[in-house]
Parts: sequence; structure tokens; C-alpha cells
Amino acid sequence: MNKSIACIGSGNMGTALMKAAAKTIKTMYLTDSDAEKAEAAAKELGVRTVTSNVEAAELADFIFIAVKPNVVRKVLEEIAPVLKKRIEKGMPACLVSMAAGISIDAINTMLNISEQAIVRIMPNTPVLVSEGVVALASFNAKEEDIKTLTAILSAAGIVDCVDESYIDAVTALSGSGPAFVYMFVEALADGAVEAGLPRDKALKYAAQTVLGSAAMIKETALHPGELKDRVASPGGTTIAGIAALEKAAFRGTVMSAVKAAFDKSKNF
Repeated sequence: MNKSIACIGSGNMGTALMKAAAKTIKTMYLTDSDAEKAEAAAKELGVRTVTSNVEAAELADFIFIAVKPNVVRKVLEEIAPVLKKRIEKGMPACLVSMAAGISIDAINTMLNISEQAIVRIMPNTPVLVSEGVVALASFNAKEEDIKTLTAILSAAGIVDCVDESYIDAVTALSGSGPAFVYMFVEALADGAVEAGLPRDKALKYAAQTVLGSAAMIKETALHPGELKDRVASPGGTTIAGIAALEKAAFRGTVMSAVKAAFDKSKNF
């Protein structure tokens, strides 16, 4: 693909997305306040580093902001003059932010460039193994840029365009959700250990059970309730376990966890 990317920030999430992007993009630049960190990430990916955020903004078609939220304003104010000059020269760049809790309106205000194309993405940690979710909301971005970004990021998992008003719900579900799933896998394994299964086998079976069950939902397109009913035979082991979960308000508790994460995201 004849496009270039610069990533400002070389943390785990930024590097994971660049690893996915490197499968289709050959021209990539990394920079970080910690030069050694950027060099290590660049060496791993087989790409170049640049010495400053300004240089990164000058060189790339897509500029990823992968720094902590409290650093975003500083970075945007630093690169804003470059972005403005590029628009004036008819060579605009597309800004892609993955900063949690910072809206497109806030980014626009920090930049003070009304014509700037801004994309806000919300990736989750499974992008590290190319099985993530990347939700994408945009402002002023061309359809061609959105298609290109979708193609670039699809190597990290599924990419879905959403209205920005959904981002907090996405954060609560796919952003926080992996932690809830890890707890569930751990609990499944603990139950099996209590029943006598060795710990290593319990973890292996629990992880594969969750992986396989998720694949069944995706591949069959059947409602999870229907798939659950197919496993639960009358008077059998599964319905006994389901009854125990329901007595402990399992579904209501999970719903409450997602809602709590949503409320926190809205109030960052």
C-alpha cells in the first residue's frame, strides 16, 4: 500500500497496532519521548525512527497519537503548525487518536484547525494477538482515508466504524471486557481445580472453551441463548451449573460491570 504512517508514542498499544499495520504499510516512522523505547520498537518492526514529533507530522499520511491522555495537548500543540501548513499546501494528513477519554471536539479545540481530518479509535488489548476490536469514529476524514485505515488496522482484528456517541459503550464492552473474560476463565479453571483437575489442564481447557464458544457465536450467527440451550440437556450437568449461576445473579452482575465501566468512561 502506497501510504505512510507515523506513530507518536511507542507504548504497548501503539506498537501492537503498528505491528499489524506493518503487514500492509512499508513506510512507517516511530517517535517517543524515550528514544531507546522508540528504537527498540522500530527494530522489532523493521521501520525507521524520527527525532521529533514535528518530523513525524511532516512525513506521514496518517499520524497516530499513541501517548497518554495527559500528554495529548502538548503533542497536538506541537504539531498543529505542521498540520496547518500541510492543509494549505494541499497535502493534508489524517490524525488518528487512540487517547482514552479525549473526544474529537476536544482534539479539534486543541488543534484549532477546522479543516483537519480527525479519526478517533478505541482498540482493545487482544490486538496484540491480532484478535482485537478497533472501533473507529471520524470527523472531516475522506471516505478513501477511512477505507485505507480499515484495511491497515484489519490485521489487528475487526474494525468497525461507529458514531462517536458510542465510544464510551465500546470502551466498557470491548475495552474493559477482556479483563472480565480473564476473570471468568480464571474462575472456570478454579472450579475445575476444586473438582480435581490439575491446574495446567484446567487453565488450558478453560481458555479453549471460551475461545471455542466465541467462535461458535461468530461462525454460526446463532443467538448465544440458543447455543446455550443446545448444551443444556434436561436434568443434566449444564442446567445444574446454569441454575447456580442464576442464583448468584451472573448475568445481572456482568451487565452491572459493563455499566460501571461505561459510567467511568463517560466521567473521565
